Amino acid sequence: MIRVLLADDQSLVRAGFRALLDAQRDIEVAGEAADGEEALSRVRELRPDVVLMDIRMPRLDGLAATRRITEDERLGGVKVVMLTTFELDEYVFEALRAGASGFLVKDTEPDELLRAVRAVVAGDALLSPGVTRRLIAEFASRSKAPAGGSGLGELTEREREVMALVGIGLSNDEIARRLVVSPLTAKTHVSRTMVKLGARDRAQLVVLAYESGLVRPGWLG
Repeated sequence: MIRVLLADDQSLVRAGFRALLDAQRDIEVAGEAADGEEALSRVRELRPDVVLMDIRMPRLDGLAATRRITEDERLGGVKVVMLTTFELDEYVFEALRAGASGFLVKDTEPDELLRAVRAVVAGDALLSPGVTRRLIAEFASRSKAPAGGSGLGELTEREREVMALVGIGLSNDEIARRLVVSPLTAKTHVSRTMVKLGARDRAQLVVLAYESGLVRPGWLG
């Protein structure tokens, strides 16, 4: 059973998400929070698998709450998905840097929301390739200057190549076709790269690809 915490200051939004999620056999809403401080407290209390976190909330915004959650080693199993009103929200890239596993627009289709919750728990990519290419490239250009490849010394040449392809938004299947390897081999390379770099998930690997300078903003491969 996938346990979800809903964090949004709009009660109608929470009610809509709760009705959809609780209707699923494999998902349940473990709790709700109306602001960032309450969300942080509830996460520590309930240890949900996924937090659907609104970016803009009173007392403590979703960005700050996410950063506190992802920095707490005791909450390492908690995945945060940011909720935003607009697809190109100015805080989305900062949310990924803070440790969020991805983001969803609030008016996303019900099936997409359910697919996203299940995907993030499974460790799969939540950001679609199209969104990754467009959005990450846009906001990476506004982030701090690349570190010139620092931190990548432990990676093999193939792992660096795979990381770059993840960075431009390719799925494991697309990486496999590009490198002429099996999807399982591609997935293994991605997993090993994440372990070596201490990335929480695939979204963090995308961020590291840009911050290290391995991928340049605007480069779509």
